[in-house]
Amino acid sequence: MKPQRQLRLLFIFISFFITTAAAARIRNAAAAPPQQFREAPEFYNSAECPSIENTHELICSDEAVHAAMTLDSAYIRGSMAAILSILQHSSCPQNIIFHFVASASADASHLRATILASFPYLKFEVYRFDDSSVSGLISTSIRSALDCPLNYARSYLANILPLCVRKVVYLDSDLVLVDDIAKLSETPLGENQILAAPEYCNANFTSYFTPTFWSNPSLSLTFADRKACYFNTGVMVIDLDRWRKGDYTRKIEEWMELQKRMRIYELGSLPPFLLVFAGDIAPVDHKWNQHGLGGDNFRGLCRDLHPGPVSLLHWSGKGKPWARLDANRPCPLDALWAPYDLLKPPFSFDS
Repeated sequence: MKPQRQLRLLFIFISFFITTAAAARIRNAAAAPPQQFREAPEFYNSAECPSIENTHELICSDEAVHAAMTLDSAYIRGSMAAILSILQHSSCPQNIIFHFVASASADASHLRATILASFPYLKFEVYRFDDSSVSGLISTSIRSALDCPLNYARSYLANILPLCVRKVVYLDSDLVLVDDIAKLSETPLGENQILAAPEYCNANFTSYFTPTFWSNPSLSLTFADRKACYFNTGVMVIDLDRWRKGDYTRKIEEWMELQKRMRIYELGSLPPFLLVFAGDIAPVDHKWNQHGLGGDNFRGLCRDLHPGPVSLLHWSGKGKPWARLDANRPCPLDALWAPYDLLKPPFSFDS
């Protein structure tokens, strides 16, 4: 057989194999049952909690703890675990209202029904986030998951949530709390700070921006008057009143617009927050964000806890505890997430 004919047959065989494998993956995905979750126990306020009569009053109450999270089908399992952990460790769980932000293209009714099935008593609202409001500003980053428009919704909370919500605790979906969220919510923001978060001044801050940024005299002076340190945007206490008055969403968008013209960073929605806020945020104890448990953005290798006490465990990075547990390749610390997993095993699904 001539070499050219051999190559042609080999190419046909490989193409057939790839097509068949892709079709099998599609069939398997279609055949996979939808995720179903167990109902969580109901949690009640302790005697000293302030009484708030109804959900409408709670939404606008300064007595309530307001927690904001994004909600989508890809991370719903993590979200359910986070909700359970927050309620379980709260002294006033009935005074927490959850503000869930979902993509406008998502099936919001299904997401709402999923939450209600496991938490029928939960006080929450689901808000629709218009992906088109930010999709044109997003630049590709080092990991595709970071390019999802919903990942940028945290920059728009002041516009999405009701005006009567003055302060909110923003939380990622890949974390669990082992302490009372009210303590985090009560973080003092000082006279002028817009947000509070744990800072990590030992991190190499320059690595979050490209040589193009640092070599530009006008850009490199951005941090000249502040002691800028890295902070993780997966756990933040935000004063929404101050954010709205300062139009900080627009300030973040301006940096994203510049990024479209000249590449000044590589890491998704984090760098614009650093550009606007780094060096001018209220401090939070590191125990409130034991982050990086998902490893880096490339391999997601196992990591240990940072030294010190723990109030919040955060699997930021590529590796997620539910995925590693399902693959029977868990990291040691994934065992701390597992007790909050509400997923029903397939054999226990209701018929």
